[in-house]
Amino acid sequence: MSEFVVSARKYRPNTFDSVVGQESITSTLENSIKTGQMAQAYLFCGPRGVGKTSCARIFAKIINQDSLGENDDLSFNIFELDAASNNSVEDIRYITDQVRIPPQVGKYKVYIIDEVHMLSSAAFNAFLKTLEEPPPHAIFILATTEKHKIIPTILSRCQVYNFNRIKVVDMVSHLENIAQKEGISFEKEALFVIAEKADGALRDSLSIFDQIVNFSNRNITYDSVIQNLNVLDYNYYFRIVDSINKHNISDCLLALDEILNHGFDGHHFITGLGSHFRDLLVSKSPETVKLLEVGESVKEKYLLQSAETSARTLVKGLEIISEADTHYKASKNQRLLVELTLIKLNSLGQSEQKKNLETKEGESEVSAPPRPSEKKLESNLSNSSQQKDELQMTETADMLEVQPNDTQKKEPSPKEEIKETTPSKPIQKNKSFSGFSIKQTLEKKQELGEEEEKKDKDPFTFESLMEKWNSYASQANDKNKKTLHTALTTNSPELKECFTIEHTLDNKSLFDNFNREKQSFLDFLKRELNNYSIQLQAKLVKNEKAEVFLYTDKEKFLKLAETKPELLYLKDKLHLDFEF
Repeated sequence: MSEFVVSARKYRPNTFDSVVGQESITSTLENSIKTGQMAQAYLFCGPRGVGKTSCARIFAKIINQDSLGENDDLSFNIFELDAASNNSVEDIRYITDQVRIPPQVGKYKVYIIDEVHMLSSAAFNAFLKTLEEPPPHAIFILATTEKHKIIPTILSRCQVYNFNRIKVVDMVSHLENIAQKEGISFEKEALFVIAEKADGALRDSLSIFDQIVNFSNRNITYDSVIQNLNVLDYNYYFRIVDSINKHNISDCLLALDEILNHGFDGHHFITGLGSHFRDLLVSKSPETVKLLEVGESVKEKYLLQSAETSARTLVKGLEIISEADTHYKASKNQRLLVELTLIKLNSLGQSEQKKNLETKEGESEVSAPPRPSEKKLESNLSNSSQQKDELQMTETADMLEVQPNDTQKKEPSPKEEIKETTPSKPIQKNKSFSGFSIKQTLEKKQELGEEEEKKDKDPFTFESLMEKWNSYASQANDKNKKTLHTALTTNSPELKECFTIEHTLDNKSLFDNFNREKQSFLDFLKRELNNYSIQLQAKLVKNEKAEVFLYTDKEKFLKLAETKPELLYLKDKLHLDFEF
């Protein structure tokens, strides 16, 4: 049995051409080698597993190839230091001492320091001078995943190369090549899931690839990847969005229950649903479809479902999902929060469908030209609709107690003239529009008026009014309504004719607060004084501006001295001046 080598080591790049997803950096390094314009210090920074150390080794190998024979060993020219475990000043001093010695073979000595951000402050300071003025034969390549931890004095001495996260498409292409070389059967959708799970790190994708190969017995399928990596299937999200478009709440809740029973966390489902809505929105435009990092078959599903889902539903849905994501950890009933989110999303589908139906009906009414044989019928329907609108306006006015003025009574409206001249089918008086009838409204209003007439109207004196007034003010003070208490007690009310009470306020804040409590206060007075004809009016009267005087320091001191004569003695004793 041959010794197994993991794919991350076996297929590690050994030339710039084999580096995946970093074409701009590799081409820059190649050109600098060809022209001989190489810097003495480089900083490679970027996420894990994107090729920083590999590019450093390839660079060190290429710059010495011209001066070495085929059998010469490059290990004497390349020195690697792991700063995570060698981060002291002594480790850096060892390097600075070795830098002075020229290479025995080859032209350059290359020092690769990995995870350089782990060096201590003292080590960084000890490294500065050597990094700024190294010998001509020395080149330093620093690699880090956390560029922000590198001190500025180090950054200013290096050429900085920012490595990108590996794209999903590039990662899938690399995995395909490896699978073909190893004789492993695969489904392309499965490789896309592996690439997405790797989150931009090629080394992670190769580790996952080896794991799936062992699990699936060298036959990588979509189902095996989903099962082994515990990834939520795309089909659940497509099913839920279809249910939202059909406003089928029960199907959404059943799908959620099935997802939770498979061991998935509700927060994981919410974030995945947000990504799905984002991908659907991206699929709306041909220019943004390229942002989808999925296989062709899944992309077709996205395009089909995005055509069935409106952009408004997707945008509003993203807002609802984002709100649920924000409040998920703070929620005490997290499952209920996810279910409420799905119900809100279904309501979006219902409102959108209703809006589309109304729009289609309106367009059909506008676009359909009337035929000659239907003109008479259309005229009658128009007159009938005018009468219906007129009745609805009258009904609304009655509900709001809007009284027409004299000019409206004398001058007939155009609708009244049309009503008199155009014959139409008489409308039943008790026919209801908008859920209630005019007859019922008038009868109800008449009953309320009769009840008001039957209520008591006992006379009362100003003293009895003030007794109840102060009683309500005390209750407001007990309930910690300080502003209302001040509004009631600052000025006394005036009792006018016909049981009208007028209260004057000279502050806008008190006036607004009094009006907010006006109705409950008025009900209290009617009940306590046994008079249901009382009217309460608030009046805002602004005070004239008080004159503002500016006092000098001397005037301020003399004013204080009136109450504290000791100040005069203190001033004379200490020879003080008025300026303070």
